[in-house]
Amino acid sequence: MGALSDAMQDTTRRRAIVDDGVKVVEAEVADKSGLTGLAVKGAFKAVQGIKPGFVGRALDNLMPDFAKQIDPFYDRFKASGQTDLRAYFVKHGDEIANALLSITDARARNADHRSVQKAYETLRPQGVTHTVAAMPRLAELVKKHIG
Repeated sequence: MGALSDAMQDTTRRRAIVDDGVKVVEAEVADKSGLTGLAVKGAFKAVQGIKPGFVGRALDNLMPDFAKQIDPFYDRFKASGQTDLRAYFVKHGDEIANALLSITDARARNADHRSVQKAYETLRPQGVTHTVAAMPRLAELVKKHIG
């Protein structure tokens, strides 16, 4: 296992990672503007309306798989001798985004709620762009919990 996957094994650390992940998602949604921002915020509100705490539960379920996708990038960062994780994640943002989205794509196809699938399908075409935009915050989350 990698560093983030290892951290996910500890219940207390996992809860903290998930809680910080929710904050990252909320901050990223809040930062969106324009027509795309309206769509993102609308979809986010719709998903939250399905069930309070949905985002936290979804992240808790996704985080072990996300960790497995993030670990190789973190390992390569450490092996590279670089010291700025944020810059490394930004530089490799497309690769990291596609790795993470491979998980959410599979999950969305099997979602129990059609409204979740619909919201995901609406946002997915811009998924890489939005996920790449989150790289600085994602790097800070990883750094906080394992770096």
